[in-house]
Amino acid sequence: MQTLLPIFPSESTQINGILSFVKREGTIWYFHGCMPMFSHGEKDYRSFNMYTSQLVVVGQCKQVDIIKAFGVSAISVKRHVKKFREGGPGAFFQQRSERKTSVLTPEVLRRAQEMLNERKSRQEVSAELSIKPDTLYRAIHAGKLVELKKKLNAKVSAV
Repeated sequence: MQTLLPIFPSESTQINGILSFVKREGTIWYFHGCMPMFSHGEKDYRSFNMYTSQLVVVGQCKQVDIIKAFGVSAISVKRHVKKFREGGPGAFFQQRSERKTSVLTPEVLRRAQEMLNERKSRQEVSAELSIKPDTLYRAIHAGKLVELKKKLNAKVSAV
């Protein structure tokens, strides 16, 4: 059996005693000894997170090796390793979930504006339409709804 010596290309950066990486023409190449093992585009952060997490999970390196070699934060490495353990490589490439639909549908906005025009209070409008007061407040401040100014009833006393 022949011993595998850590032979790295001259421009490589060591991750640990047997792993290194090289950036060439916008591509990051990973080496195990002198064998190329994986590559991805320089701006392909999903592949970077997936592969470095895989290296940690299969025991090829420690999290601290990734942190030191790439200058990334410890918490991000921990988060990505956890993601890999829970969901495997595919977890890094799933589409993110869409935002929930707005509670301020055109019909709710129309009804809220009618109630505000009737000079109902924000609390009355939000309670009757079953929307959070903060949601109504944000809609008013975003210009989606117009709240009429309340008139002051000034009593004029005759002297």
